[in-house]
Amino acid sequence: MRILNFGSLNIDYVYGVDHFAAKGQTITSHALDVFPGGKGLNQSIALARAGADVHHAGQVGRDGMFLRDLLESCAVGVTSVVVRDDVRSGNAIIQNDASGDNCIVLYPGANRAIDRDFVDQVLDGYGKGDWLLLQNEISELPYIVSRAKARGMFIVLNPSPADSRLDEVDLDAIGCFVLNEGEAAMLTGPKKMGRH
Repeated sequence: MRILNFGSLNIDYVYGVDHFAAKGQTITSHALDVFPGGKGLNQSIALARAGADVHHAGQVGRDGMFLRDLLESCAVGVTSVVVRDDVRSGNAIIQNDASGDNCIVLYPGANRAIDRDFVDQVLDGYGKGDWLLLQNEISELPYIVSRAKARGMFIVLNPSPADSRLDEVDLDAIGCFVLNEGEAAMLTGPKKMGRH
């Protein structure tokens, strides 16, 4: 069994601040750290460390080539990680305040530049018996689910971030969800979750 993780790759810029910047305010951070990130990248590395045969599919800009190198160094297959010249990598600007809370601005970048031709190219060669892992941080999610279902793949979806884009996804095609209570409520409706 192979696992194809069609997922996000981000560069996280984490600023240490005493408090979050308010409207119109300029503040100085006491630290700046840059980390590899994205739910997709994190899940691929976790699967590889657990001994799974995992291959990552996604896109980065030239600024994110180190993300591809990191995946490869962790024994993740990277033949379907494309480096593009026309778009920057996805990135997050994260403020961490003194109490440990955070505030995040996400720029999807190359993660939302995925098109159907790229999807078809990636899924070629995968089929019944293979697993597909998805998160809601990339473009063409409904198309990816549809094409994977037609190929007989077992589909796992982490619907984070849960938003209206999920309304277009054939959720009946999903074999397993990885979600929290809030995401479950959004997908099933409050009455089905025992809420009034």
